[in-house]
Amino acid sequence: MFDYAYLVEILTPMRSGKQPDKDKMDLFAGKYRETLEAGCGLSVPDNPMGRPRYSLLEMIQLCHLPVRTEKTVMNLNTFHEKNELDDRLNTAAALGIKYVLVIRGDGGPALPKLEPKSIGGKRSVATTMDLLTYINREYADVFVTGAAFNQYNRFPFESDRLKQKLEAGARFVVTQPVIGKDRHVDLLESFGIQVVIEAWMSENVGLLLKSVGRNEVKSSEAYDPVKNLQILHDAYSNHCVYLSMLDFRTDWKAMLPKL
Repeated sequence: MFDYAYLVEILTPMRSGKQPDKDKMDLFAGKYRETLEAGCGLSVPDNPMGRPRYSLLEMIQLCHLPVRTEKTVMNLNTFHEKNELDDRLNTAAALGIKYVLVIRGDGGPALPKLEPKSIGGKRSVATTMDLLTYINREYADVFVTGAAFNQYNRFPFESDRLKQKLEAGARFVVTQPVIGKDRHVDLLESFGIQVVIEAWMSENVGLLLKSVGRNEVKSSEAYDPVKNLQILHDAYSNHCVYLSMLDFRTDWKAMLPKL
């Protein structure tokens, strides 16, 4: 699983108007193909920040993109109605997608909420564990599911949640962006699960700190994403690294020492 150095995050175009913007579609397709040609895996978020975007599945079909089973991670959250959720899972299975990163997701007024009882949940909201359990029950031999790990949350709350996610069938975990060696990320070794270390590849560290609520580091401090990437390689040399906020307008492959 993930026997390559980098898993690259690529955002799909946002929905605007009735017809997809061809230029934006072509731009995504170019990033998609460039990532695979570089020997990397790719991960596509599901409506990040609660803003409606085209799904990975739509982009594959609209742009006639190839599917590389071992190098494609479809993200899926709980902000879908049950029929849409099943449609996505069935389409992904038909296309040959294997890996699904399951997250609670960023809700918003433009997105529906999954009815917990429709997938066997017992709480007032559908949880990551509910969705993991559902996928691993209904698609047991089809998908390999993973989950997120937020090392910025309080402990043992977050480690207990990870245990619940593993009990629900998660077989890999992706951290939040890691700045330097992190003692909470180090704890993941004891869980016996494949860990993917996220690296923040933008100099705008303030956005990262705001998104994870990390206040002990000042956003005004200089942040060098390439230097941090090397620190992560040294600290977690055997792990695949998830690259978020990568600028495709630069010679990004030259920044990656393990390519």
